[in-house]
Amino acid sequence: MDVLVLIDKLDDQIHNAKPVPLTDQVRVDKEEIYDILDQMRATVPEEIKQARWIVKERQEMLAEAKREAERIVKESQDEQSRLISEETVVRQAERQAEEIVEDARAREREIRLGAEDYADDILNTLEVNLSKFTQAVQRGRERLAGEAPSEVP
Repeated sequence: MDVLVLIDKLDDQIHNAKPVPLTDQVRVDKEEIYDILDQMRATVPEEIKQARWIVKERQEMLAEAKREAERIVKESQDEQSRLISEETVVRQAERQAEEIVEDARAREREIRLGAEDYADDILNTLEVNLSKFTQAVQRGRERLAGEAPSEVP
């Protein structure tokens, strides 16, 4: 279950709790609150796993881009070596090799920046969700801490 859904559920439990007469405190079902908190604890590690997966994917994408760039550079160097026989062919090969290397570098930069932006967006979303979760838990704890045990005759 999504952490934000659980936060909303916890918030609903507190907002819909029965008021304690003659006070501004409310009564909540402790077991229901603990159940929601347990679900939150189970959900947060999953989101952290997802963030780690995203970081791993980013690293794999960067490694693949680097391998591709190295392969292209090697191909361009091999092509350049083969074409050294004539001066005009050599000049043409050098130009092509430089273009291939520049294209490979540009592509690697583009892939790397895209992967970093994607990972940053996902991590930012996770950070926002975790912040909301922390705030909701803090509000719940503050509300629970403010509740004095009532004496029932």
